[in-house]
Amino acid sequence: MEPTIDKRRAGILLHPSSLPRGDLGPDALRFLDFVRDAGLSVWQVLPLGPTHADGSPYHCLSVHAISPALISLESLVQRGWLAQAPANADAVTRRAAFEQAHQSLLARGHADDRAAFEEFCSEQDRWLRDYALYQALREDNGEEPWWRWPQPVRDRSSHALAETERRLGTRIEAIRFEQFVAVDQWQQLRAAARARGVLLFGDMPIFVAHDSAEVWAHRDCFKLDKYGQPIEVAGVPPDYFSATGQYWGNPMYDWDCMRAQGFDWWIARMQTELSRFDLVRVDHFRGFEACWEIPANETTAVNGRWVKAPGDALFNTLIARFGRLPLVAEDLGLITPEVTALRESYGMPGMAVLQFAFDGGPDNPYLPHNLKPDLVVYTGTHDNDTTASWFEALSAQQQLRVVDYFGYLHEPMPWPLIRAALASVGRLAVIPMQDLLGHGRGHRMNTPGTASGNWGWRFSWDQLPPDLAAGMKRLVGLYGRE
Repeated sequence: MEPTIDKRRAGILLHPSSLPRGDLGPDALRFLDFVRDAGLSVWQVLPLGPTHADGSPYHCLSVHAISPALISLESLVQRGWLAQAPANADAVTRRAAFEQAHQSLLARGHADDRAAFEEFCSEQDRWLRDYALYQALREDNGEEPWWRWPQPVRDRSSHALAETERRLGTRIEAIRFEQFVAVDQWQQLRAAARARGVLLFGDMPIFVAHDSAEVWAHRDCFKLDKYGQPIEVAGVPPDYFSATGQYWGNPMYDWDCMRAQGFDWWIARMQTELSRFDLVRVDHFRGFEACWEIPANETTAVNGRWVKAPGDALFNTLIARFGRLPLVAEDLGLITPEVTALRESYGMPGMAVLQFAFDGGPDNPYLPHNLKPDLVVYTGTHDNDTTASWFEALSAQQQLRVVDYFGYLHEPMPWPLIRAALASVGRLAVIPMQDLLGHGRGHRMNTPGTASGNWGWRFSWDQLPPDLAAGMKRLVGLYGRE
């Protein structure tokens, strides 16, 4: 089978929300120039969807929509749909700006733009109608989750939904316009990336949030009771790291129902991902072989059970529909031979994180001498501390082991790990932006298991050393990557 990643490549991990302005405007194009000038050919991002109040892109209100927070208001000004971009716009100000731009398009926009908007709404109707209805109803019900809405709209009575579309029609159309703009800006970014020889690498969480448009609109695809509450939820069992496991709370898929429907739900989801990315990471890939299902009334993950998932049937269906799947499997942690066999049978690379390499002995699978070509190798991910801060937090004995392994290099952290990732046999090496900048404590993106203080990190252009791009380009070439 043809490999997912065609050659030795190097890339960078940065979510668009971590750009200086946090959106898809001029900073994103400038960042693409930096990626190209640094000799890199992959830009990896986190999921793009609209988030809940915690800001986590792994717990989105929709798996198809793009967060309106990523829309560049400056780009709306350039399109002539907005007179000027408000400074330091909050969510309320941004919503007003989008509605103003929408009205401008309807009143004074070019016929081609109006036609493009209508075409977008028609082509994306498979998810856009439900998403716009869901968001409008959520706002109308004080941001309450869908299972707390009045019963007729909670249960999607056709009469109630038709009445909602009449009553909230203006807001629904504005939400559709937000998505038109967001997707258009992303596709412009993708075209700019292609022009620079850069692949865009997305991220697809296997599970979805209970409070999301897709669960509300497709309740039959999930294990829910008649009130919309989960019967069983996802998590991971107790292990070395947690005596009670992890209770995630995502509703479990009804795989029998999905299979009976020809996996249409997954076909639609994959179609969206492939329309936006050249590569896609599948978070918690092992859930396609078996899921840890926990009764929803439990408070920990202790009393769950492994339930087989139809990974082969699903991937065969997706391949029949799309051909080659450019997927990367997140297979970190305790992985069974069955999960590895599933991944390898479809030619999907796995992952290795070098910060995890120095626990245990010389047989640790993440140590550079144990790595394999079918891997994406990271110094750390969005869930890790920066490499400099990670190293600083190690004990003196652990630090000595790391330094001894790399041969007492004169370079400070994170550069020994960056070099190791680039030098590895893994076909793709990805370095978080924080590590390229040499950032230490206080610059991590997310601390798993915490509910606040995450997802807000941004860099500024003055943090880039003037010789950083040239230095990276030299290293990338030195290790035979591009």
